[in-house]
Amino acid sequence: MHPLKTLTLLAAAALTICAVSSLQAANQTESISSEDFVEEASAKGVAEIETAKLALEKSQNEAVKGFAQMMIDDHRRANQQLAELAKSKDLEVSDDAELINQAKALVLKLRSEDSFDKAYMNNQVVAHRETIELFRRAVNVDDEELASFARETLPKLEQHLQRAEQLNGQLPEE
Repeated sequence: MHPLKTLTLLAAAALTICAVSSLQAANQTESISSEDFVEEASAKGVAEIETAKLALEKSQNEAVKGFAQMMIDDHRRANQQLAELAKSKDLEVSDDAELINQAKALVLKLRSEDSFDKAYMNNQVVAHRETIELFRRAVNVDDEELASFARETLPKLEQHLQRAEQLNGQLPEE
């Protein structure tokens, strides 16, 4: 075989190996275990509900209050579905009282009602972006029922993000 051909074949093989290794590494960082998904998703759901309850108490803005009520209703429903799924698979959901206290403390740090609405909606944008990323990763979990739950829940989370961004854009800067 011609030396140039051999060199070309070796280079192509090396590139292929690098590409496959990169894909495997990317898949490892993007994948999530069923246990981790259930724990993280349920914790995020609890935090959403608790911060939304505080928004109902502290907000002076009816649109923000409406959004908060939607968060309570939708996340409570999703958490119940997830809890039923987790129970059928002997997985634990997060109901950590400390998490609830941390969420409350974070929101209570806000001093005025005017800054509360903007801070709450900023938080909702960030929280929903993170949750959407989590659910996108969960679409690939080994458990088909959990993957299906993630796929079915994603559109609602994306609607929440869209509404949060819209409301956040309408509120005055602090």
